[in-house]
Amino acid sequence: MDLRIFTEPQQGASYDTLLTVAKATEDLGFDAFFRSDHYLRMGSADGLPGPTDAWITLAGLARETKRIRLGTLMTAGTFRLPGVLAIQVAQVDQMSGGRVELGLGAGWFEQEHKAYGIPFPADRMSRLEEQLAIVTGLWATEAGATFDYAGRHYQVENSPALPKPAQAKVPVLVGGHGAKRTPRLAARYADEFNMPFASIADSERQFARVREAAEEAGREPGDLRCSNALVVCVGKDDAEVARRAAAIGRDVDELKANGLAGSPAEVVEKIGAYAAAGSSRVYLQLLDLDDLDHLELISAQVLSQLSPH
Repeated sequence: MDLRIFTEPQQGASYDTLLTVAKATEDLGFDAFFRSDHYLRMGSADGLPGPTDAWITLAGLARETKRIRLGTLMTAGTFRLPGVLAIQVAQVDQMSGGRVELGLGAGWFEQEHKAYGIPFPADRMSRLEEQLAIVTGLWATEAGATFDYAGRHYQVENSPALPKPAQAKVPVLVGGHGAKRTPRLAARYADEFNMPFASIADSERQFARVREAAEEAGREPGDLRCSNALVVCVGKDDAEVARRAAAIGRDVDELKANGLAGSPAEVVEKIGAYAAAGSSRVYLQLLDLDDLDHLELISAQVLSQLSPH
C-alpha cells in the first residue's frame, strides 16, 4: 500500500509552508506529495496569505526535492487550455527528472471562478474528455510528427506536440463518484482511478464499475490502479486525536466514520479494509500543515506497517 501526502493549500498556506511539508514528506519515506488545485478557501478557513498556483508550486518543488512523486488531485480543467497544460506538465516533469503525475478533473467550485474571472461553462465533463484526449495525444505523438484534434470545444492543428515529458508516459489520474461517464473516462485515458472521500462500500462499488469499464475498453483488469483520498487525523492517544481534530475544525467521531482517524492501529486497520475493497494507494489529506509531528507519527507507526519501502 502506497501512502501519499495530499494538501489543500487554498485553506491557507504559503509556498514556504508547502516546501517544508514536501521536504518532510520526502524525508519521512512517503511516496508522493500532491496538492489540490483551487484559488479560493472553503468553509471557515481564513485562506491566508492567499492561494498558490498548483503547477507553479510543483515546479518549485521539482527543483527542491529528489525522490517523491509530485502531482495534483485534481487539476481543474477550467483553469487551463489543454495545449498549455500539456506544456506546463511536461516542463515540470523535466524539471523533476520524471517524477510528475497529472490528476485532471472537470472543475466544480463555481465561486472561485467568479472570484478570479475564470469562465465556468456548463458542459465541463465533455470539455474534460477533450482535454484528456488532447493532453495525452500531444505527449504520445512521436518526435518529428504532428498532432491534430477536431473537437467541439477544442481544435488543435499541426501541433509539433512539444515539449515532451521526461517520462515515457506521465501517469494520468481521473477520479470521482460518477457512475457511468467517470469510469469510462478513467478506462480510456487514466493510469489511476481515484475515489475521493468515500466509504469503503462506495469505493468498492465504484472500483468495480471502473474495472468493468476498463475490461470493456480492452484493458487488462490490473492495468488501472485504484486509490482513495481520505482525511487523516492520527494520535498516539485519544487526547492527541481530539486535539488534532479540533485544530482542523472536525469532530472525532465524524472523522473516524468518514476518514482515517484514531490511533495508529485503528488507522492501519481501516486502510487494510480499503485495500480489501481494491485500493492500492491512499492519499492522506493533511489539513494542518504546521503539525509536522503528525507526519512523523504517521511515518513511524502507520507507514512503517504498510509500505514496501
